[in-house]
Amino acid sequence: MPPLAPSFLLIDSGNSRIKWALADCHGKLGIGGMLQHDADAGLGDAGTLAALRELPWAQLASAGATPHGIWISNVAGAAAAQRIETLLAACWPAVPRRTITTRQQQLGISNRYLTPSQLGSDRWACMIAAHAAYPGEHLLIATCGTATTLESLRADGVFSGGLIVPGWTLMMQALGQHTAQLPTLTAQHARDLLKHDATSAAHNPAQRDETENSDFQGFALDTEASISRGCLLAQAGVIERAWQTWVDFLQAPVRLILSGGAADAIAPVLRIPHTRHDHLVLAGLGLIAADNLPADLHKGQDSGTVAAERATSGTRDRLSP
Repeated sequence: MPPLAPSFLLIDSGNSRIKWALADCHGKLGIGGMLQHDADAGLGDAGTLAALRELPWAQLASAGATPHGIWISNVAGAAAAQRIETLLAACWPAVPRRTITTRQQQLGISNRYLTPSQLGSDRWACMIAAHAAYPGEHLLIATCGTATTLESLRADGVFSGGLIVPGWTLMMQALGQHTAQLPTLTAQHARDLLKHDATSAAHNPAQRDETENSDFQGFALDTEASISRGCLLAQAGVIERAWQTWVDFLQAPVRLILSGGAADAIAPVLRIPHTRHDHLVLAGLGLIAADNLPADLHKGQDSGTVAAERATSGTRDRLSP
């Protein structure tokens, strides 16, 4: 099969997982998926060729889909970067790849960090995507992952500063690891507790009385649920406080954008309006890649991306905000 027209492969390497997507010449996301930072996902140092063949990237390469370039945001460190490079080299050894870094200005965003390079590349890509998706609006971007980060972005694209706190899972892990009697909860177990509480409250309304608060946002009646709910409400509290502070300062409406792996758990307890957007880093990478694509390579780009999608049809979902 002859090589397909150029497309982009975008890689968001976070602390817990790797998300990827194809994008067209305009940065629009197409098919995508997710990998874990472990050997079971074929990214370990001892990963075999058989394991690599099972990955969607390898399926694309086998089908003759050759991206024009590979754009990466990596905040997971040098070891993760090397594993990704090993995988990419097995699929597309000659395709150029670029790992983005934060700049003073890019695509309408102005960085007011005292040392601009300290800002994580994932947070930078998020702001680029959010500013493009909601032009003319003041924004607060809450990304709920291993860490929960908050970015205040003015309508004119000026990043006015941010906050970083431990994420929901990290908060629960810290309690278990640094206290003598509290258990260490995993994110999945904490989600199961929340789901059980919500189901019980819905199915047994008669069990409530004036002395029992079994509402999802109320107080818990055992230690594990107390940790799960307490850390969850702490996440919601810092997001709501940051949003209100930003609204008060601007004296104008602010759109809260919620993203990240813990967003599903946090969203139900927020008491302020919010917009979900689960692929901000990838969307920002797509815009950066498109901005750096030479004009003469734009022709034929869209048809190549469609052909690449067909090569892996049924293996991954199309990404959308």
